[in-house]
Amino acid sequence: MLVILGILLVAEIVADKVPVVDSINDWIHGVVRPAAGGIAFGTGAASETAVVSDPAAFFTSNAWTPIAIGVVLAFATHATKMLARPMLNAATAGAAAPVVSAVEDVSSVLLSFMALLAPVVGFVVLLGLVTLVVLRVRHSRHSRRSQRSQRARLVRP
Repeated sequence: MLVILGILLVAEIVADKVPVVDSINDWIHGVVRPAAGGIAFGTGAASETAVVSDPAAFFTSNAWTPIAIGVVLAFATHATKMLARPMLNAATAGAAAPVVSAVEDVSSVLLSFMALLAPVVGFVVLLGLVTLVVLRVRHSRHSRRSQRSQRARLVRP
């Protein structure tokens, strides 16, 4: 299965870099990408595997909502790419296809890493904020004690 996914990944990367082929590839994937986005988003929103055993319960329990949101988000992203690519290819005689595709690839990888690192970064930031608050409280207590001792010295001759 992983070998098939690897072959499909290479085919997608190569097809995305070739002018005209990228547009045809986008039209072919017009249904596949939104469906995959819906499944991924719907599965990620639940804490269990997405299995529909009772279609009526699926729709009455609002389990379809995350899937619909995923479809809409994936379709909006795909439609933007699908409409922009032919215009870029026509305006640059195909020279933009590999550049735009490479930028998309790099941004996808960076966003994926950020999605994985965001919880860690968030924890580190939270830890830093707690440390900052503790240090501020200690500093303010120390400066109050220092001011009290200076006042006491001024009162006593």
